[in-house]
Amino acid sequence: MKADPETSAGAAVLALREAGRPDGEPLVLLHGFGGSGHTFDPLLDDLGDRRVILPDLPGQGRSFDASGSRHPKAGADAVLATLDAIGCTEFHLGGFSMGGAVACLIALKAPERVKSLSLLAPGGFGTDIAADTLRLFAAAREKTAISAALSRMVAPGTAPPVEDVAALVRERANDALVAELTAIALMITRDGKQGEIPRAVLEGIACPVHVLWGTADPVLPVAQSRDLPPHFRLRLVEGAGHMLVHEATGAVLETLAAAKAHSLCR
Repeated sequence: MKADPETSAGAAVLALREAGRPDGEPLVLLHGFGGSGHTFDPLLDDLGDRRVILPDLPGQGRSFDASGSRHPKAGADAVLATLDAIGCTEFHLGGFSMGGAVACLIALKAPERVKSLSLLAPGGFGTDIAADTLRLFAAAREKTAISAALSRMVAPGTAPPVEDVAALVRERANDALVAELTAIALMITRDGKQGEIPRAVLEGIACPVHVLWGTADPVLPVAQSRDLPPHFRLRLVEGAGHMLVHEATGAVLETLAAAKAHSLCR
């Protein structure tokens, strides 16, 4: 699906892909910076009873030409507009890295729509970020450069996921996409830091929240998982880096399942 013109509300409608059962309970998954919905491909066979909705965030993947701002707040508006366009009113929500920050903003903006929130090494939980790594990743186009950048995101001694490298090589053949990613990287790592969602603001998220983080994350330090609001349930994966979908697939699936089950107990 190509990115469509802006909706009447002013937010762009994003490119997306769906998997699983069309009549299943909706699960929306938001990828991290520089990725696309393909980030979650390793999970899809085990989510077959759910309607899995995989948008590409503004300026990324097949939404490289989406109109409007690339700021995470605009990303939240665009995801909601996209879900409106396909008639998805209520959903479970998961987000990885930058997608985790966008997911938090969605849960704050539309609490009546989000049944549960699963956050995988989310962005915005502290100011520290591996800015040089993200900027290198944004500009990478060839297989060697992409592999080198991803190697800086996984735990030491871990090889970057081959499937991710192949998908990114295909996507990065698009000059306009690489230009967008380069600009976004500079925006989200201004002065070598990332924007932070204050803990007091996170307290306002009403739905069940489950957080998963690797203790060897070289992009977003695991220390950013400290002092979370009391209703956030945190699980640490010993020795895992930033790429949790590949490095800790089972733990990610368990987190998504636990968040869904938790929502049923409310």
